[in-house]
Amino acid sequence: MNFKLASSPHQHANRDLGQVMKLVILCLVPGILMQTWFFGWGTIIQVILAVITATVTEAAILELRKRDFERALKDYSAIVTAILLAISIPPFAPWWVIVIGTFFAIAIVKQLYGGLGFNIFNPAMAAYVMLLVSFPVQMTQWLPPVNLAQYTHDFWDALSVIFTSYSVEGFSIAQLKTDIDGVTMATPLDTVKTSLIQGFTYSEGLEHKIFDSVVTGVGVASSWVSLAYLAGGLFLIKQKVINWHIPVSMLAGLFVCALFMSLVDSDVYPSSIFHLLNGSIIIGAFFIATDPVSASTTNKGRLIFGAAIGVWVYIIRTWGGYPDAIAFAVVIMNMAVPLIDYYTRPRTYGHQAPNALKSKGKQP
Repeated sequence: MNFKLASSPHQHANRDLGQVMKLVILCLVPGILMQTWFFGWGTIIQVILAVITATVTEAAILELRKRDFERALKDYSAIVTAILLAISIPPFAPWWVIVIGTFFAIAIVKQLYGGLGFNIFNPAMAAYVMLLVSFPVQMTQWLPPVNLAQYTHDFWDALSVIFTSYSVEGFSIAQLKTDIDGVTMATPLDTVKTSLIQGFTYSEGLEHKIFDSVVTGVGVASSWVSLAYLAGGLFLIKQKVINWHIPVSMLAGLFVCALFMSLVDSDVYPSSIFHLLNGSIIIGAFFIATDPVSASTTNKGRLIFGAAIGVWVYIIRTWGGYPDAIAFAVVIMNMAVPLIDYYTRPRTYGHQAPNALKSKGKQP
């Protein structure tokens, strides 16, 4: 009988960090393409600007720190951060928004703490929070899906709006935000939240043309974009790049909260499907909250971490001032990771808890 010996850990798929990050980027492609299809070329342009800014910033800071920046750039972690931030902001946001945000993510949130592996916050989400608080107008300029827009726009229009605030034909961002009836459009989450504030019921809020159906409450474009990112996220789990614990517990936390409250009063509280397929919860669950540096490191801790993010998302969406709350929820729980890991870390084989030792009259 032949035996094959291997040293631990017994990992069959040996990937370095660069390979893992490239696989993450590959799994983001379907969602990015779907965003581009529904919202125009602005998404691609924002990604390009973010990647350039992240690469230059990371190289410059590492050079100042006398580190090998060429080796560091090959791990693609800065590029993943840049892409996640770029797909989170409005596609037609001014160019300086993504440049400032990406610089903040790499220079302040990542490198100021010592570089990869030392940052306590998710760089992309910390930068998103900074941008949303600092530039609320620019960060809420979401355009309607292309099929509902009053004015069409191509690549050159997107490029022109991002750098000059006007399309090639001279339309402003405010004009591009109007739908085919000349009414300023908002995201599905914004639309329902505004309707509830104005005294309408949840069902009445779903009668807006931005929704596919009053029954499901799914946005015209949101569901397809979410499903595209879901496909990429499931592939990451299949390839064992990420664990299932955080995505499943995060979605479950939001689902249970939304289900309970909708059963309490369905006229005021949106359904679980509405929350899961609108906004950026899918991106957050599979690509953001699973960041190996700022997330919990134990399986039990990951379940707690993910579920708590889901609960925070629901709380902020329902009673907070921001319709989508992924960034805030992730940053809040990043602060709790040391505590979660402390109480969920597995004990070394043969060791007992201090309380158990004391009860036996032994010193730990």
